[in-house]
Amino acid sequence: MTKQDMTMLQVYGWNEQWSLLAEQMPQQEKALVPARITAQFSKQYRIITQEGEQSAIVTGKYEYEAASKSDFPAVGDWVMVEPLQGESRAVIHKLLPRKSAVTRKEAGSVPDEQIIAANMDTVFIINALNKDFNVRRIERYLIAVWESGAAPVVLLTKADLCESPEAYVAEVEAVAPGVPVHAVSSLMDQGKEQLQAYLVQGKTVAITGTSGAGKSTLLNWLSGQEVQRVQGIREEDARGRHTTTHRELFVLPSGAIMVDTPGMRELQLWDSEEGFEATFADIATLAQQCRFHDCRHETEAGCAVQEALQDGTLDAKRYANYKKTERELAHIARKEKVSTRRQNKSSGKSSRKSDRDRKGTYQQLLYDDE
Repeated sequence: MTKQDMTMLQVYGWNEQWSLLAEQMPQQEKALVPARITAQFSKQYRIITQEGEQSAIVTGKYEYEAASKSDFPAVGDWVMVEPLQGESRAVIHKLLPRKSAVTRKEAGSVPDEQIIAANMDTVFIINALNKDFNVRRIERYLIAVWESGAAPVVLLTKADLCESPEAYVAEVEAVAPGVPVHAVSSLMDQGKEQLQAYLVQGKTVAITGTSGAGKSTLLNWLSGQEVQRVQGIREEDARGRHTTTHRELFVLPSGAIMVDTPGMRELQLWDSEEGFEATFADIATLAQQCRFHDCRHETEAGCAVQEALQDGTLDAKRYANYKKTERELAHIARKEKVSTRRQNKSSGKSSRKSDRDRKGTYQQLLYDDE
């Protein structure tokens, strides 16, 4: 199917699976139509419907029933909206179950989940080959992406600044077994052919990483035109300024849909047990080889983890990051549990299902129809 033969919704990723989900949603008295969130500005949204681009807000009922910020639509979400007669505006009534969602812990003392992007097939984790290169940070992003349900791909940008990008690719591959790793340079127009397999018509790809890693430059390069403004980086520490100030969705010439996101100084993880296990699967495999099932990997005899550390099979910095992240996730889980208990006690209501439940709902609805 050529782009000219596609409907407006199909251009933005609508397919039979999403149509099935929309049909199985509870019926409304009002006639609702599907739309995709293409940009978000606080509580204001830009959406695409079959009729074209519109602005939108959620209904008062939707806002009242939302138990957390993650219940609100995010860029990449499919929603059911009511177009306002004679206006280029609509109101959002329903959120279709997400098939994937990259999330993080929102800054603040009260634990809450923030959706970075939803319904991606692939996530490009961007790290520049300059002074800002950091394997430990890449591990952190891998946790979030594995947890999301999307497939991670690591892109090492600004390869023109590095004499031996292959060495850095090998270093990342060592901590990300099974994850594709590519070194690219938009300045030198190198590596674009390696990315074509991910940029397929109708598929959604999100870009995430720190400021200055080259996310907006990458988007412009793959688009063949300047769709996002770019800024330089500070020479003394290779850190970037926030070029992208909001999340936004773009359609590439290949037909793929790309989500550009603001750079993050630090990715605070949220409820990432599965992603943690996938990222550090090698350490989990070693732990299974310990003599004792309750081995703490400290001074116990027959500890396979300590043996691997001593003979260099397991990198000490990787293991330190593993332990640090393990403690962080345990702390988040405790805070979330206390917060939920307080909310339930004060309101008398249970919190709504998490995005992990929504992903299960997405899969179950499809399964029920087979």
